[in-house]
Amino acid sequence: MRFFIVALFSITQMVAIAQQRYKLSQGKVYFKSDAPLELIEAESTEIKGIIDTDSRSFAFSIPMNSFQGFNSALQREHFNENYMESEKFPNATFSGKIIEQADFTKDGEYTVRAKGKLAIHGIEQERIIKSTVKVANGKIMVASRFTVLLKEHDIDIPRIVFQKIAEEIEVVISVTLNKV
Repeated sequence: MRFFIVALFSITQMVAIAQQRYKLSQGKVYFKSDAPLELIEAESTEIKGIIDTDSRSFAFSIPMNSFQGFNSALQREHFNENYMESEKFPNATFSGKIIEQADFTKDGEYTVRAKGKLAIHGIEQERIIKSTVKVANGKIMVASRFTVLLKEHDIDIPRIVFQKIAEEIEVVISVTLNKV
């Protein structure tokens, strides 16, 4: 019995060690609102994330108040206080699974789709987001471009600024992950 317990513990440890996890080491999230009367752009480098290549699962998170840019400090304040309500909903997250098989042990470039829950402003939406994954020198680089509809996340735009904020926001993500 004692041998069985030791063997089970050893196997469990080997499985845990064998898992291929990659943690985000650097990244950038950029968004653009291109409305008839105003172009708004902002970016953040405070994204965090992890990919488990064995299970093809992932999780990413970004603090909403970390975005810099905008056309003025007042615009940034309105973004955080009035639209995103960053104190109430501090993070945007995306977690789920990579649909396609990709060989993360070999250098190469893959086009994959990530299926999961995108949570913004406290509202989760099931999304499939196309991404380019590049594996090189033991690192994983992910690049993606997609849009977010404000109404899908209950983000209301007052009529007074309706022509200054787009209903559809373009998001561009570029991240690098290193093996843990």
